[in-house]
Amino acid sequence: MRVVIQRTKEASVTVNGLITGSIQKGLLVLVGIENADNEEDIQWLSNKIANIRIFDDAEGVMNLSLKEVDGDILLVSQFTLHASTKKGNRPSYIAAAKPDISVPIYEAFIKQLAMDIGKSIQTGVFGADMKVSILNDGPVTIVIDSKNKE
Repeated sequence: MRVVIQRTKEASVTVNGLITGSIQKGLLVLVGIENADNEEDIQWLSNKIANIRIFDDAEGVMNLSLKEVDGDILLVSQFTLHASTKKGNRPSYIAAAKPDISVPIYEAFIKQLAMDIGKSIQTGVFGADMKVSILNDGPVTIVIDSKNKE
C-alpha cells in the first residue's frame, strides 16, 4: 500500500456535486492499493498514520500525533499512486489492484484506521470521479509505502 499524507486545516471530497467526506484539522490520506497488499500492510500503515508525529507542539515543533491533537482522517482511494512512468509518456497502472482485490483491502483499512484513532473515518467514494479540496497545513506532505518501509 502506498499513501500520500497531507496535514490539513480542512479537506473535503465531493462526488457528483455532493460532499461525501470532510474534515477540519487532521490528515488527508490518499491510498493506492496493489495486488500484493494484505492485512500486515493494513495494520503497519494504519499504526504509522495514527502515530506519526507531524503536528506542532506548544513550541511549534512537529512532535505530536494525530491522536494527540484529536485530528480526523479523510481517506481517498487513488489507484494512480501506483503509476509507472518508466516507458513512454503514458503512465501504466498495471501495479494497481483491480476492485475485486482493492475494495476489501480499502474497507479493512477504513476499519483499522478508525480503531487505531478511536473515531470514524471520513471517506470519498471508491472508484468514483472525486473532487478533492484541501487547505494543506505547512505544507506537510509525506509519502509512505508499506513495501518500502523507510
